Amino acid sequence: MTVTAPSLLTAPPGASTEWSAEVHRDEQALIALADDLRDLYERSPSATPFQAYEWIKSWWGWYGTRGRLRLATVRHRGRLVAAAPLASGVRHGFPVLVPIAADQSDFTDVLLDPVHADGAVRHLVRALLDERGWCALDLREVRPGSAAHLVAAQWPRRTWRTPSSVCLELPAGGGDAGAGAGIDAVLDRLPRRTAGKMRAKLRKIDVRGITAESVPADQVPGAVHALLDLHARQWRGRPINPEHTRGRFRRHLAEAAAGMARDGRAAVLQYRWDGRLVASDLVLIGHRHVGAYLYGALPDLRSRVDVSLMMLREDLALARDRRREGVSLLRGDEPYKLKWRPAAVRNERIILGRTAPAAAYAGLARTRAYLSERRRGGPGAHAGLPGSASPLLHD
Repeated sequence: MTVTAPSLLTAPPGASTEWSAEVHRDEQALIALADDLRDLYERSPSATPFQAYEWIKSWWGWYGTRGRLRLATVRHRGRLVAAAPLASGVRHGFPVLVPIAADQSDFTDVLLDPVHADGAVRHLVRALLDERGWCALDLREVRPGSAAHLVAAQWPRRTWRTPSSVCLELPAGGGDAGAGAGIDAVLDRLPRRTAGKMRAKLRKIDVRGITAESVPADQVPGAVHALLDLHARQWRGRPINPEHTRGRFRRHLAEAAAGMARDGRAAVLQYRWDGRLVASDLVLIGHRHVGAYLYGALPDLRSRVDVSLMMLREDLALARDRRREGVSLLRGDEPYKLKWRPAAVRNERIILGRTAPAAAYAGLARTRAYLSERRRGGPGAHAGLPGSASPLLHD
């Protein structure tokens, strides 16, 4: 863990009414600011689908606690240029702020318009520091290049950084988009014999007549419920993330996915064999990558075809069709993912201190993370953080 020494925050030069910042506690703010937050997301290139308005609004509706919203916003000449959707809470006995939906999200961040980055971050920092009642802001899964790193760089008090989850990414490949183009680019990176076996498995899928289609946005809620039914059947008799079996998660995911699908930020893919639904997966579509969030399949399907390969082909094709760089397998560097030779990207946990107890909180967080990693078997253990979504391609 690294610690950033405290420094003084200089007053913004030429401060004027061009800038305004506030922290909203009224839950109606999430509704009132919907259009502004959607617009800001589009102007925030480092944001992931877990910062999309539909994701955080749905999560708050099913998981949020009244009175705990802390939505920090910054405007420049009236236009929203930064936002930190946060919630107050108590962790390990310490009052903290955490990103909304963090427990069901693979990445955490703030929204930031890079055109106004310096001033927006400065005013966001001041607004957060002026908000009373918390000792630390805990950002558990921050990607490299995220806006949260800019906030940490301007934070005038102590900050702590520690490695978090490893995420694996696969490129969609060059050339014209098509059902096989993306997977061909991935297989070309494998040893010839391994690639040949994979291509034979793909031919087997095609010969069997298994089809894949994207569900229309107005049918997404029902498709998500069907996906979760398949997910529960697939994991029957084995340890499953208990949150995935609860009604609030089901309702959150259906609502969020429906809204995101309408905006082109999510897709539910269904796989049918002789007209029968045999598998389905939810793909979140970000600015740079598509993220394989959750899937379900009939238990006996895996004995007949390579389910992970089947889904990976479609997800790569989706990434290419949407002109994204590739597919993120999200958190976890399990060995079965490594066979694709993906690029590894390490998330970081950033804790921003406001008051003296933050040091004790950061120390406790580091100790608990270390013990959790040891229980899960060392490097890569962060993939199993409580509350995290099971990534696609989970064998």
